Amino acid sequence: MAKSGVESTTGAIYLVLVLVLVLIFTSDVALNLANAEDEMELLIAFKSSIRDPLRFLTTWTNNSSTNICSWHGISCLNSTHVSSIDLSAKNISGAIPPQLFHLPFITTINLSGNELRGEIPTETFSCPSLKHLNLSNNNFTGSIPRRGFIAGLETLDLSNNMLTGEIPGNIGQFAALEVLDFGGNVLSGEIPFSLWNLSNLVVLTLASNQFIGEIPSVIGRMRSLKWIYLGYNNLSGEIPKEIGYLTSLNHLDLVYNNLTGEIPSSIGNLSNLQYLFLYQNRLTGSIPPSLFDLRNLISIDLSDNYLSGDIPEVIFQLKKLEVLHLFSNNFSGRIPKALSYLPKLQVLQLWSNRLYGEIPQDLGKLSNLTVLDLSTNNLTGKIPSSLCESRRLFKLILFSNSLTGEIPRSLSYCKSLQRIRIQNNRLSGQLPMDFTRLPLVYYIDASRNRLSGRIDQREWHMPALEMLNLAKNEFTGNLPVLVGSDKLENLDMSENNFSGSVPPSYGRLSELMLLNIGNNQLTGLIPEQLSSCKKLVNLDLSRNQLTGPIPVALSTMPVLGDLDLSQNLLSGEIPPNLGQVESLVQINISHNQFHGELPSTGAFVAINASAVTGNDRLCSGDAVSGLPPCKRADKPVWWFFVTSLLVVLTVLALSIIFFVFIRRRNKLQTNQMDSDDEEANVNGVATIQFFDAKASKSITVDDILCSIKEENIIYKARNSISYKGKSSSMNGLHFVVKLLTDTSSLDSNFWSEMAELGRRVRHPSVVKLIAIYRSEKGGILIHEWIDGLDLSEGLGGMMMMNWERRRKILFGIANAVKYLHVRCSPSVLVGELSPKKVIIDGKDEPRLRLGVAQLVGREFNMGSFSSAYVAPELKENKAEMTEKSDIYGFGVLVIEILTGKDRASAADSSSVLGVHDNIVDWARYCYSECHLETWMDSTMKGHYSSSSSSSRNKYHQNEMVEMMGIALQCTAMDPAERPCISDVVLALDRAVQRSRSCISGLKFSVAS
Repeated sequence: MAKSGVESTTGAIYLVLVLVLVLIFTSDVALNLANAEDEMELLIAFKSSIRDPLRFLTTWTNNSSTNICSWHGISCLNSTHVSSIDLSAKNISGAIPPQLFHLPFITTINLSGNELRGEIPTETFSCPSLKHLNLSNNNFTGSIPRRGFIAGLETLDLSNNMLTGEIPGNIGQFAALEVLDFGGNVLSGEIPFSLWNLSNLVVLTLASNQFIGEIPSVIGRMRSLKWIYLGYNNLSGEIPKEIGYLTSLNHLDLVYNNLTGEIPSSIGNLSNLQYLFLYQNRLTGSIPPSLFDLRNLISIDLSDNYLSGDIPEVIFQLKKLEVLHLFSNNFSGRIPKALSYLPKLQVLQLWSNRLYGEIPQDLGKLSNLTVLDLSTNNLTGKIPSSLCESRRLFKLILFSNSLTGEIPRSLSYCKSLQRIRIQNNRLSGQLPMDFTRLPLVYYIDASRNRLSGRIDQREWHMPALEMLNLAKNEFTGNLPVLVGSDKLENLDMSENNFSGSVPPSYGRLSELMLLNIGNNQLTGLIPEQLSSCKKLVNLDLSRNQLTGPIPVALSTMPVLGDLDLSQNLLSGEIPPNLGQVESLVQINISHNQFHGELPSTGAFVAINASAVTGNDRLCSGDAVSGLPPCKRADKPVWWFFVTSLLVVLTVLALSIIFFVFIRRRNKLQTNQMDSDDEEANVNGVATIQFFDAKASKSITVDDILCSIKEENIIYKARNSISYKGKSSSMNGLHFVVKLLTDTSSLDSNFWSEMAELGRRVRHPSVVKLIAIYRSEKGGILIHEWIDGLDLSEGLGGMMMMNWERRRKILFGIANAVKYLHVRCSPSVLVGELSPKKVIIDGKDEPRLRLGVAQLVGREFNMGSFSSAYVAPELKENKAEMTEKSDIYGFGVLVIEILTGKDRASAADSSSVLGVHDNIVDWARYCYSECHLETWMDSTMKGHYSSSSSSSRNKYHQNEMVEMMGIALQCTAMDPAERPCISDVVLALDRAVQRSRSCISGLKFSVAS
């Protein structure tokens, strides 16, 4: 009986235990289900706040039957709780809701590479489970959240956004941080002291911000650091010697700051250092000897500083060194022979120093040289024959030294060569025989040497060649026949001793833009085949012994702008059609044997006397030319009566045509007329002056005045209204009538200056002024009509503009400004260089509208232009507009072409530029050469993403980065720091050339 009672008691206890376990299990299940439902609601709230154009989140549905762990981008812990969200590079946009950071078990959030905007939620650092947060490469604005901290957070990446303000002072409380990346923002102030207490930090990136102050000595506490990137800031002071305590450091980058003093010798303690980048600072002194004890160094860049002293032979210890950049310093002494024995050396750039002596004769013999630039030093001796032993050298830059001897024959077999610049030395002897058969070379400049011999008795097969300059040497024989060089754009063989005739085969060089074979001993006729070079802009055949007439076919060259035929033995009459070449700006036919009448159109209008002198039998009706007036032969009296009778009969038969034609004006003839036209608001005496032959024969005064109607308005400006006009002649020529609504504000020289511009300005990328019309009560400028869209419409999306099209437009504008600044005398200023002033025609050729152009020295009138396109010095005080103010406008235009952001509209929208006052500030501080997508126009991202493996795309990306750098130079606050337009055009050309021959990850010099 007792036993039975015990058994029943034991059974009851077991039953109770089972019930308890069941209750615990069911409560956990219920809790998990409840948490799962909460997490689903939080994720749905996130989805509802963003845009998902590519529909990656279609699986995110508010359906209890679905498992959130199966949603796209979601990972779970034990298949129940959300532990990771990865939606990187999904093109999502919108603002992040704070609910995202309420997920209780989340450890990783990666939303990088999207179009997210707005401020980062203040609750971001209130999520205790979070270990990895990546919000990089978005459009976040505002400051970094200051509330809360996450002690266990290991990765915090907010790089490449538009964050402002200072780093929160409590950053030091994120004690577990291993990766901290705030680079590519607009953060400012000093780096907080507490940051240097993050002893677990492995990667620290604060580059491309506006940080100031010094790097403190306490940086030495961060013993775990392997990567420091503090470049592109405004840090000052010296590099602290305590940096030598960071013995784990692998990568040290302090570039583009204002650091001063010497490189500390303690840097020699960084035994694991592989990459040392200190370029673009103000460092002085010599390289510390201890640096050469760092046996693991792969790349050193100390360029653009004020370093001095010798480059020591002890550099031979750096056996792993691949890249050495010491250019633009004050180094002196000889190039160390030890460089010849660095087996992995690929890139050596020592240009623009004070180095002297010979180039080490074994350089390149034991290494893998790909780039060698020793230009602009005081080097002497011969070019070593071993430079291309590796067969990998593609860039050889040795110009502006005092090198002597012959070009090594070994370079003829260097099939990897692409770019050769050895000009301005004392090289002599002949070109090596196979030098003219290098298959990859696209650029050769060997000018200003003492090279001699014949170069016509050899095969020229250089299919990639685009630029060949052999000017100012001592070559003899005939000019070479350049078979197979179909890509050649620039050919300069001037100032040699070439003889014989001009090869007719040059007419097959379809890409040729410049041909200069002047100052030789060439004879014979000018070949008509040259007219087949439809892209030729500059043709110089001067100072030879050419005979015969000017080929009439030259009048058919569509973009010929500069023609120099002076100091030859040419004869005959000047082809009348040559004066009708619209692109021809400058012509020189002096010191020949021409006769007859000088054409009175085009480039011959108001031609300088020096350009026609020395032709004894040439005459002109223009006194400016200095030529005698043309004599008219006397005609018999009977011929006069016959002619008069014919004229009378013609007038009677064609009286209507006669009345039409008496209203037309011949080019450059000013006719007075009486008018009482009320619609045009002009009366009394009016004058019209044409600058274009075609227009003078097609456009009448009635055509001009009848165009001034409301339905013809195409543009309204502050002091003018532009109308579209059409001539009543059979050709129906279109033109633009710009009615000046306030002529009282014009100074007394305005009309004479406009007339001068109409005569002088002739460039294919500048809209022509074809006539001016004046009366006592008004004035009109008549321009040629260009059928196309203005650039602002193109950037606004009306034209799908890829990078090739934008680059073409950019170069066209640059060349137009160069023509106005350099080729016109006095210089012509654009004034307002905005997208609305650039018309893109059907062939993607840009045409610059000058409007009411200004001459250099004109006092700036703020009311004349939109302040959005005015250089800062003109806004601050009443100043004279200069060429440098045009350069500023050009820089802004380049930024807009690259980014797709319109400056004027962006200035009114904080959502476009964040906290920045203007597009220049935005570009300057968001730009980073490592993160192209942060500022590139989003319409191009699909074609040129950073992940693309296409070599063509990489070329384009390099070009965009280079050209953004040029734009930022052009928009410098100090006008003295802005380049002139000639340097800008040269830099743009070099940017394209460099992008085609760059090595991924290496920094190349601007000077090469």
